[in-house]
Amino acid sequence: PRIFERRQTHRVRSEFDGAFEILIGHEGGHVDHPNDPGGETKFGISKRSYPDVNIARLTLEDAKAIYRADYWDRVKADELPSELRFLLFDGAVNAGVAQSIKWLQRAVGVRDDGVIGPITLAAIAESNPHQIASNFLGQRLKHMTDLKHWDQFGRGWARRIADNLTNV
Repeated sequence: PRIFERRQTHRVRSEFDGAFEILIGHEGGHVDHPNDPGGETKFGISKRSYPDVNIARLTLEDAKAIYRADYWDRVKADELPSELRFLLFDGAVNAGVAQSIKWLQRAVGVRDDGVIGPITLAAIAESNPHQIASNFLGQRLKHMTDLKHWDQFGRGWARRIADNLTNV
């Protein structure tokens, strides 16, 4: 949210760069947990989602490029109020792009088709972004508690959502 715009010595970092740094703090290194439905994962990039990627050899820069193209850009983060950008991005990484967009659409009271179009953008523009953020995170938590893997991964998911709540 507000913490993403940071200046470095000779250049201004993009909001995506800051969001990526925070996201990587939630994602781990190389993991191959037998109960993780994503399978082998590194920097949050899973073999299930990227079967052609050598996960063990994935670099941080490669992961960043994937996150920019397949998550940040697909949730149209640059078109959203700053209060919502990281939330949608993080939700997309954690549960999929369409699911994250559906949480947003439910939060603003439009049909949840998983596509950000003019109706969704208009509803966002007419609403308080802090209220949308709270509603979004409530939708996300409600969804996560119904997942069959909640007993194993729920504590981590809940902490991730709590971290997001503290930055809204």
